[in-house]
Amino acid sequence: ELDFANAIYGITQVAGLHNNSKAFLFRDVGRAVHAPAHITEKVVELFRSKSEFTFLASIQQKTSTSGVIFSIHESEHSYFELESSGLREEIRYHYRYKGKPRSESFPYRLADGQWHKISLSISATHLLLHVDCNRIYERVIDPPQMDLTLGSGVWLGQHSHKHGLFKGTIQDVKFIFAPNGYITQCPNLNRSNAAIFKWMMICIYLCVCVCVCVCVCVHAFVRVQLNYAESRLTQLESCRCERTCSANGVVYRDKELWVEPENCRNCGCMNGVVECRRIFCPPANCSEDSLSVHVEGTCCKKCRREYCHQSSTCVTQMHYCQANTACVNLLGSHRCDCLPGFIRVDDYSCTEHDECASGQSSCDDNAICTNTIRGHLCSCKPGYVGNGSICTAFCEEGCRSGGTCVSPNTCVCPSGFTGLHCETDIDECAEVLIQCHIHSRCVNLPGWYHCECRNGFHDNGSYLIDGSSCIDIDECATQTHTCWNDSVCVNLPGGFDCMCTSGPACSGDCLYEEGLKHNGQKWNHSLDHCSLCSCKDGRTFCMRRECHCADPETDLFCCPECDSRKSSQCLHQSGHILYRSRDSWIYSCQQCRCLEGKVDCWPLACPVLACKYSALVEGECCPHCVTDPCLADNIANDIRQTCQDPAGITRLSSATWPMPGSPCTTCKCKVTPLLLLPVCLGSLACWKVNLRPSLRS
Repeated sequence: ELDFANAIYGITQVAGLHNNSKAFLFRDVGRAVHAPAHITEKVVELFRSKSEFTFLASIQQKTSTSGVIFSIHESEHSYFELESSGLREEIRYHYRYKGKPRSESFPYRLADGQWHKISLSISATHLLLHVDCNRIYERVIDPPQMDLTLGSGVWLGQHSHKHGLFKGTIQDVKFIFAPNGYITQCPNLNRSNAAIFKWMMICIYLCVCVCVCVCVCVHAFVRVQLNYAESRLTQLESCRCERTCSANGVVYRDKELWVEPENCRNCGCMNGVVECRRIFCPPANCSEDSLSVHVEGTCCKKCRREYCHQSSTCVTQMHYCQANTACVNLLGSHRCDCLPGFIRVDDYSCTEHDECASGQSSCDDNAICTNTIRGHLCSCKPGYVGNGSICTAFCEEGCRSGGTCVSPNTCVCPSGFTGLHCETDIDECAEVLIQCHIHSRCVNLPGWYHCECRNGFHDNGSYLIDGSSCIDIDECATQTHTCWNDSVCVNLPGGFDCMCTSGPACSGDCLYEEGLKHNGQKWNHSLDHCSLCSCKDGRTFCMRRECHCADPETDLFCCPECDSRKSSQCLHQSGHILYRSRDSWIYSCQQCRCLEGKVDCWPLACPVLACKYSALVEGECCPHCVTDPCLADNIANDIRQTCQDPAGITRLSSATWPMPGSPCTTCKCKVTPLLLLPVCLGSLACWKVNLRPSLRS
C-alpha cells in the first residue's frame, strides 16, 4: 500500500467511503503530493519483470472537473497515468510501449460528485476496467513497458506541481502485483455461480416446503464462502515469493552460501543474483628452512621444505630480481615474476604498465583515464554520466519529442521537430514545405502533416498523401443541399448553388433543422451561441460572431482573446509559455486546451487510415501506412480468436512461440480484420531475434 504521508499542503484528511482507512480531500491549490524516495524505489522495483498488475482506488471527484488520479512518469515519459476528464466525460490510461507513448480512452463519467471504486487491471496485452465492481471495458492493448527508471516520480492526485490537479477525495490507493487483483476491491466477482447454484438446489431439496429455510441456508453458505475468500486473501497478502539462484546446474535458495574450490572462490545467492568473491588466503608465515609454494588442488600457498639440499636463493636474498618483481624459488634456481599491474622489461626487472597511454584501458571514449599503481581509474568527462566504463551524454532539460542527447546539452531532433530540446514542432503547412492538392488543405500535426479534404470534397478511398484523391461531393445527387421550393440545385466544385426558375414559389428560403428560414433571415446557431447563421438564396451560411474587445458586454466565452484576466490563463507544461482561456496547443501527442485557468489534455485525433497495416515512426504521434506486416505495430489482437501454426497446433491470439527447427525465429499469432469480409481470421507473423553478446565478470 502506498505511503504519501510526506505531503500535507493542499490536502486535508476527511471522512471517506468507509472508516477502515484514511481519505484525503485534494483542494484546488498548488501542491506536491508525491511518494518519498524509498517508496518510489520500491514501486520501481515491483514493476520490473512483472507482466500483470492492478491499480485500485476509491474516488469522489468534483463535478465537471478534470485531473490525474495517479501518475508514474519521468519528464515527458508516462509509464502509468490514470486520468479522469469531467469536461469530456472519459477515463484515460497513459502508458509506454517500446519507448513510444500510448493512450487508451474510455467514455465514462466519474466526475459527478459521487463515490466510485475504480480498478484497472493489466495482464500482458489484456486490459480490464472495473467501476463500482462492474466490468465496463475489456480490451487488448500493446503490452505496457514495465522497466521503470529510477528517476521516475510517483504522484497522487496530480501529474506535476501545476498540471493535472485532481479536485476531490481519494481513498484506498493500492497496487497489487498478482492475477485478478480487482477481487480485493470486489470479492463478489470471484464467487462461483455454479457452486452457489448447486448448494441452492441442495438447500431447496432439504427444505422442500419451508421457503425461509432456503434463504437461511443460502445466506449461511455465502457467508462461509466469503469468510473463506477473505482468509485466503489474507494469506496471499502475507506470503512472500522467495528468489532462487542457479549455478552449475544446482538451484540455491536466497542467502545460501557455497564454495567453488575449482575456481577458488566463495559464492552466495543474494536476491536472485549469484555473487562470488575470491577465497581470502592468510599469510603462510613459513620458517626459514621452508618456502610458501602453490600446491595442486589447493587455493592458498603451503609451506614446503626445499629438497636436494639446494640453497633458497630467494630467501637468502642472493638473486638479481629488481623492484616491482617477486622472486620465485625453483629447484636449484629462481625466477623473477612481475607484480600485478607491471610488465616485463627483461628477466630481472619490470616496469609499471600504463593502460591509459597504451590504449588498453576499459574507459569509455567520453571518460578520463587516470593511471594508478597496479591498475587505472575511469571517470566520465563533464557533461557525461556513467561509471566511467560507460558514459552517456547528459542534457539537463532532456530531449523531447523522441530526440536523442548526443553531447552535453545537445539534442539531435527527429524529422519534423526543431529547437534546443526538440520542443518545437515544424509547421510544414505555415512554412510551405509541402504542397497539397487544390481540393485539400494542409493540417499540421506533431512531427509531420496531413492533407485533409476541403469542405464539399471527400476521399475516393485511395487516401493519397498529397490529397489528390479528394473528389467533389455532389450535394444535388445526394440530396444534401438546402434548396427550397422551385429553386433548382446546381452542383459546383466543393459546393452547390440554388437557382430560381420562373414562378412565385421560388422564394430563396432555406431548410434548417427541419424548419424553414426565410431568404435574408439571420439567427443564432442552435448548438453554438457564438455563431450567427443566415439564409441567402436557398443557402445557409454560419460564421463566428465578430469580437469587439473594447465592448464591456463582450461574451468572453465566444471571444477568449478578449479575456485578459490572469486567473483565466494557463501555463504550458514546460513552464515557459502562457496561454489565454480557450487557447489550444499540442503537447506530447496530446491536444491540450486552456479553459478558465484549467488545462485539459486528451489523445491527439489522428487521420483514419484505410490501409491494412500501419506503423508509428519514432518521434511522431500518428501512424503511417506500411505494406510489410512484419513492420506493422498496430495489428489488433482479439483474445477470442485463434490461429494454427505450421505444425497444426492451435494458438491463442497474441501468443508467441519459437519456430521448430529455427531457434532464432519467433512466431506470433495475430488476428486482423480483412477488408472484404466481416470476420476475423488468424494469421502468423514471424521475425528474427537479434542476439547481442554480453560480458560477464
